[in-house]
Amino acid sequence: MSHPRVLDRAHSALVMIDVQEAYRGVTVGHEGVVRALRRLLQVAAAVKVPVLVTEQHPKGLGHTLPELSELFAPDQAVIEKLSLSCCGEPSFAAALDGLRRRQIVVCGLEAHACVNQTVHDLLDQGYQVHLPHDAVSARFEGDYRVAWEKMIGSGAVPSSVEMISLEWVRTAAASEFKVVQKIIR
Repeated sequence: MSHPRVLDRAHSALVMIDVQEAYRGVTVGHEGVVRALRRLLQVAAAVKVPVLVTEQHPKGLGHTLPELSELFAPDQAVIEKLSLSCCGEPSFAAALDGLRRRQIVVCGLEAHACVNQTVHDLLDQGYQVHLPHDAVSARFEGDYRVAWEKMIGSGAVPSSVEMISLEWVRTAAASEFKVVQKIIR
């Protein structure tokens, strides 16, 4: 038994939004965010949490950064979208619904645009949304800050990559604990 705002890997999914080539080096703390996203993808794979990945207008913004896409499972689909909210893309909505998971960890770009609108739509649909502060960014610090405040104020659960990782693994007795510990250190 645990508090309902603590993640349970059996009820979780990870949504990585629009971490594409056009944003390389232009977002706040870019290198640190990419490191955090790599850790989050690795931990999700280790504890078997499903991952949904989106790309906003890839013809204009490019594809997911290769240092992240190299960590995708061989069968990982990437959902192309034009809607700022992922929920506005029917294939995303269908994929998320098909997972039958109610705790959604949302990460990616940009905090005030696609992340913000997706988080609000997910909250409106009754999902519990967890936001790792170290795996979300924007081109401008002010946009990141106001988006963070708005999303948390609307009911998203503030978190970090390490916190999410440890909630998913729960105990040092878990078979994945040592793997997860190495990833997050």
